[in-house]
Amino acid sequence: MVAMIVGLVLILFTVFSVLPAGLGWGMDVVEFLKGCVPVLAAFIGLISVFIGIADIKDKKEAKREEKEAAEQEKTTEK
Repeated sequence: MVAMIVGLVLILFTVFSVLPAGLGWGMDVVEFLKGCVPVLAAFIGLISVFIGIADIKDKKEAKREEKEAAEQEKTTEK
């Protein structure tokens, strides 16, 4: 409940600070977002590449384990 109240207070402060009648930080927020978006996009792209590499490694490992299991099954049948 406390977290919800704090969240609502922060949202209200954000709206108040961006409005021209409030603190008037609207243009500053827009400038911050313009500068932040390329950095955030690069960071997300880097994380995506790492996740893709890990996924490829996991698929190779799964294939190798399946192959070993199939070979072991053949030897136990005989």
